[in-house]
Amino acid sequence: MSTTICQVMGFLVSSLGVAGCIMSTVMDMWSTQDLYDNPVTAVFQYQGLWRSCVRQSSGFTECRPYFTILGLPAMFQAVRALMIVGIVLGILGLLVCIFALKCIRIGNMEDSAKANMTLTSGIMFIVAGLCAITGVSVFANMLVTNFWMSTTNMYQGMQNVQNRYTFGSALFVGWVSGGLALVGGIMMCLACKGMVPEESRYKAVSYNASGRNISYRTGPYKVGSGYEPETKTKKGPGYEEAPRSEDGGRPYPSKYDYV
Repeated sequence: MSTTICQVMGFLVSSLGVAGCIMSTVMDMWSTQDLYDNPVTAVFQYQGLWRSCVRQSSGFTECRPYFTILGLPAMFQAVRALMIVGIVLGILGLLVCIFALKCIRIGNMEDSAKANMTLTSGIMFIVAGLCAITGVSVFANMLVTNFWMSTTNMYQGMQNVQNRYTFGSALFVGWVSGGLALVGGIMMCLACKGMVPEESRYKAVSYNASGRNISYRTGPYKVGSGYEPETKTKKGPGYEEAPRSEDGGRPYPSKYDYV
C-alpha cells in the first residue's frame, strides 16, 4: 500500500513540476526592468525567452518576438534548449508513468515490467527537473552579471541612463517547478524498489527427456524417473515362481493354485 501511495504522489508532484516548467517557458517575465534609481517610470519593459514587451502607464502593452536566432547570445539559446529538453523529457515521463501505475492494469503486464517503467519515468523526471533548474540558473547568472555591469557604468559618470533588469516571476516559477519534478522523480525511484517482486529461494527446473515424456525435477525430494530397478522380494522356502505362457499372457496354473 505504501508503494502505491509513493508512486501516485510521485506522479502528481511530477505532473505539477512539468506543468510549471511549461508555464515558466512560455511566460514573458524572465527579466523585468529595475525601476530603482530610474527616473523614467512611464514605461516598464520586461523580456522572456521568446519576445520582449513594453507596458506603458496607460495600460497599453506591446510585445515583439525575437525574429532572429543567430543574433541572440549563445547562453540565451542554451537556456531555451535546456527548457525544451526538460519539457520533452517530462511529458515522456508522464506517459510512461501512466502505464506504470499499479492501480492501472493493462493486459497481463507483470509487476517487474511496471517496476522498470516506474524507474524509467523517475529518471526522466529527475533529468527534466535538473534541466529546468540549470536553465533558470544560467539565465539568472546572466541577469546578475549584466546588472552589476550596468551599475558600474552608471556610477562611473556616464550621462546616459541604462536599463537594468532584475529577476522576473518566471524564474521563480521555473525553480519551483524544477524542484517539484526532481522530488517527484526521486519518489518514483523509491516506489520502484518496493514494486520488484521477491524471488523465491528455491527454484524448480523441469527437464524433458527426448523420446519419452518423462520429466526430472530438482528439489529437496527425490522424484521417480521410471528407470529405477524393481525391488526384489525375498524368496522364502517353498516358493516357486509360476511359469508363464509363451504368448506372455496369464501364467500357467501351478500346483499352489489349487491348495
